Amino acid sequence: MDAFYPPRNFGAIPPACFDSARVVVLPIPYDGTTTYKSGVRDGAAAIIDASQYLELYDHELDREIYRAGIHTLDEIEPVVSSPERMVERVFQVARTLSSKLVVMLGGEHSLTLGMVRAACETYPRLSVLQLDAHPDLRDEYQGSRFSHACVMRRVLECCPAVQVGIRSLSLEEHDVIEARKFPVFFAERLTPDSPGEIVPYLTENVYITIDLDALDPSIMSAVGTPEPGGFGWYQTLDLLREVAHHKRIVGFDLVELCPSVGPAACAFTAAKLAYKLIGYVTQGWGPGAGGQGTGKP
Repeated sequence: MDAFYPPRNFGAIPPACFDSARVVVLPIPYDGTTTYKSGVRDGAAAIIDASQYLELYDHELDREIYRAGIHTLDEIEPVVSSPERMVERVFQVARTLSSKLVVMLGGEHSLTLGMVRAACETYPRLSVLQLDAHPDLRDEYQGSRFSHACVMRRVLECCPAVQVGIRSLSLEEHDVIEARKFPVFFAERLTPDSPGEIVPYLTENVYITIDLDALDPSIMSAVGTPEPGGFGWYQTLDLLREVAHHKRIVGFDLVELCPSVGPAACAFTAAKLAYKLIGYVTQGWGPGAGGQGTGKP
């Protein structure tokens, strides 16, 4: 690696060979259905830029996480004609990466649907863990069924989901939750014991989607649709660690970072969260430990 030109990869690490890497980072600069603060199209680049300053050694796990092998892919070119076509593009790319742990960096939350559809092909017994301030359960929003506000309604057409951290919703979304009776853990009811209560609702194979507005605005103000309250840093890690201990995490995403409306610390927080979760997944916990990257359910 040339000291004068460090690679613009996640973590500024020398690029791992794609074939040997366990983890691939997939940046997607898209915000075609954003409705409040635009600019989440710049989120992935901001996270990768901030990741250049991560300490690669993690004292909790006592190892340099990146040695599991992390390969940073080129950005996906957005489709501007239709949110549905953009989801399809993400799906077509993600399905070619089924042998890897894919870390998708958004971009807006609608992108998650393409990732989940691809994961469902490889892992039929899949559930989605959603950390979010909003349930995103509208059937249609502003004329589109593929808006960021509808993403989990579409995900539920593919597989079950567990929602955690919800603290703002429409009447329509309330009615969907009441009618379908799927697990929703509202932010104000979370306790230190909640991780142990949440995990049993998940299937063995789990895809995690983290809308960064799940975090408290005191540590994550740079989001498109901020809400008071939310997760603290260690509360978030406690939940993710518990899931990693008991389930096989087959992929995850971080979405909705809007770097233009918050301090640079927010992009760094997102980068560190991604790195920590990569560490938990590759630590060798849970069923099928060491099996990430096998492509087998």
